[in-house]
Amino acid sequence: MMHLPMTLRGTWLSVPLLLCVLTAWPAMADETARPNVLFISVDDLNDWVGCLQGHPQARTPNIDRLADSGVLFTNAHCSSPSCNPSRTAVMTGIPCYRSGLYDNRQRMRNILPTAELIPRYFSRHGYWSAGSGKILHYFIDGDSWDQYFPKRFTENPFPRTLYPEKRPVSLPRGGKWQYIETDWGGLDVSDEEFGGDWLVSDWIGKQLRKQHDQPFFLACGIYRPHEPWFVPQKYFDLFPLDEIQLPPGYRANDLDDLPSAGKALGPNRYFKHIQEQGQWKQGIQGYLASIAFADAMVGRVLNSLEQGPNSDNTIVMLWSDHGWHLGEKQHWQKYTAWRSCSRVPLVVKVPSGTTGLPAGTQPGQRCDEPVSLASLYSTLTELAGLPAKDGSTEPSLVPLLDDPQAKWDHAAVTHLQTPNNYGISGKRFRYIHYDNGNEELYDIQADPYEWTNLAEDAKYTQQKEALRKHAPKSFAQFIPADVGKLPQLKWRTDLESRPLAAPTGKSFDIFFNNKSGQPVEIVRIDADASEHSYGILESGWFKPYKTSRGHVWLVKTSDAQPLGYFVVGSDLAQAIIP
Repeated sequence: MMHLPMTLRGTWLSVPLLLCVLTAWPAMADETARPNVLFISVDDLNDWVGCLQGHPQARTPNIDRLADSGVLFTNAHCSSPSCNPSRTAVMTGIPCYRSGLYDNRQRMRNILPTAELIPRYFSRHGYWSAGSGKILHYFIDGDSWDQYFPKRFTENPFPRTLYPEKRPVSLPRGGKWQYIETDWGGLDVSDEEFGGDWLVSDWIGKQLRKQHDQPFFLACGIYRPHEPWFVPQKYFDLFPLDEIQLPPGYRANDLDDLPSAGKALGPNRYFKHIQEQGQWKQGIQGYLASIAFADAMVGRVLNSLEQGPNSDNTIVMLWSDHGWHLGEKQHWQKYTAWRSCSRVPLVVKVPSGTTGLPAGTQPGQRCDEPVSLASLYSTLTELAGLPAKDGSTEPSLVPLLDDPQAKWDHAAVTHLQTPNNYGISGKRFRYIHYDNGNEELYDIQADPYEWTNLAEDAKYTQQKEALRKHAPKSFAQFIPADVGKLPQLKWRTDLESRPLAAPTGKSFDIFFNNKSGQPVEIVRIDADASEHSYGILESGWFKPYKTSRGHVWLVKTSDAQPLGYFVVGSDLAQAIIP
């Protein structure tokens, strides 16, 4: 443990009036029948969920009870095994091979400047769209929402969160290559004191307990179990270290039958370093604790819905952006096409009377068909009775929600960081293709952990060719985010001589890069000398902020002590905090 500072039978009607009522009635009925949507994202959650049985020690009673009340998709897969392209595919309905957004370092609005996100589409069709927490990759896209917590203009989706003052706590850094957030530990604080996802669940809960004048689309972004795995100690106490079990999918010689591309992707420095530091079971403990915490926050949200006025007319959809390796294939983190990383929880509960599915979903149903998260957009628009979005290509899941055993001729495609690298998930078999021509094939029914590569076995040629037919015929060009070539703004520490802000001209981005070794607060100074805080930027984080020429940006410590500032003098630029 560690102690932290709190851093309509009426009377006779005239014929004209009667005609008026009869004309208006269908529109009125349609409006009242439109369901609300509660859209819950859980970050970096693999199949370590009770109902998916990914790990025998996982504790997720709230996600499990949601699954018991709706349809659990047991064969759901992400569009990409990294946050940015996966979330972009979900929120735009455009898969990676069509958008060209494959990598975390690309910027969604640079690649898809006019794409209409789910909340804006719903708002344009009469909904109130609001959200809280991480829905997109470290930005809000404020113009796509009617309301957000934290506020839209900040473009920072994270509320106050407590972290240890001195880090790393558990895992020493093995070098500059190591993500600073790869660390874990229990904190001697309450959920409320911890903040973060508790504050997100609190804000979302308040919206669910209100009676609304419009149907709503409400997105709840739970950040855990994304790293770092710091959560209140009581969640660590659920998993005593001496009882921790290794991942059931781990096998020491699992790389032996892989092609060269697979072998290059399998082992990484993180897993080796964690083993060398004797922190494997501690890391698993941290992940399980963070999952338990995330599940508790999901429970708070579900309780608020059930106790409020919206429980009988709200669709609930819960998903995770991608999975996570904890040693399987000698790999730690994400970024692979293997099932450990592509398979994700997906639960959908639809109340009866819903426009697009009048009977609603039946409790406790399971669907084993392969589905992609890129289908969530088309699914929600159909359920809500909205017109299909122009250009939508991804199949709606409504037929499977109506009958989980319905005929389904689709496969789920997961894209790696560059074109022509992908995995294809069928109902029984999975196929992986690398851009050098290497292949892998697995029989998930017989081999759920993908220990035996069947790609070179002639007995399985038919299965391999059947999956290949679902591969994209062409791929959008990959445009790298080469921020490193941008000019650098001068870091200034002469605070007494700080000039007045004089913003002018169009808005553009500057990219803050926090290399200070400590969390900092990013504050924009406007022409009237007012300060607009954009919240905390953690050490090692890199993030864009909207600005104009002549703005002054002040950088403070987490306890509000000024460190230095930048003056914006050119269009695109970097602001490196030393």
